[in-house]
Amino acid sequence: MKKFSDNLVLFETVIPGGWNFSHNLKKGTCLRLTDLEGGVNASTLIYNSENLSERYNMADTLKCQLTSYLTKGYALYSDMGRILLSIIDDTYGWHDTMTAFSSAESNMAKYGEKTYQEYRNDYYRNSRTSLLTEIAKYGMTLRDLHSAINFFTRINVDDKGNLSFANQSKPGAYIDLQAEMNSLIVINTCPHPLNPNPKYEPKPLKVTIWEANCGVEENPCYLKCDQNKRGFTNTINYFI
Repeated sequence: MKKFSDNLVLFETVIPGGWNFSHNLKKGTCLRLTDLEGGVNASTLIYNSENLSERYNMADTLKCQLTSYLTKGYALYSDMGRILLSIIDDTYGWHDTMTAFSSAESNMAKYGEKTYQEYRNDYYRNSRTSLLTEIAKYGMTLRDLHSAINFFTRINVDDKGNLSFANQSKPGAYIDLQAEMNSLIVINTCPHPLNPNPKYEPKPLKVTIWEANCGVEENPCYLKCDQNKRGFTNTINYFI
């Protein structure tokens, strides 16, 4: 795997707080997400860009790797037993997989209402509506929403199964996700619904696409467990 440097960067942009982004990430390239100011939440959907009916599967991702969260060394499985993305580096260490994203109803209950008609681009956005708007560009609808990953947010679970907000990342934290398949990545940066901040203060996210070229034999996800080795094999066979 190459060490990150500016001359390996293929594309870079900043998603403002509360806005959307989508990109068809090509197999073998790497998506780096960076928290610029601290406290960002990146609600993310992932699809096989060649067959949008295949998408990230939260249950298989967690049970195959005996985890409830994501960090370096964990792979993101599709509902076909293949690996969409592999996490090859991470400086935060705990990304939420179990809770939902914000909705118009959760925003209203927490922040009140600021409509587009009255406030234009300063209105209160929510992740559910925003993600639906973004996936509609690819012909998808409500039925195509799946369990999202909330990158840069940690959620705790107590012995009774209650969920609580723990913390979010600090400025400069990043995660590197290498595409093992051609993958459509859809991101929204609205606040996490369990964030206790009573003010609507979404944070920006830097998106960088670079050439990590992390081979299977050196990939920490492949080396983690036998199940992941089978997942990588399924993925390799898909392209033969």
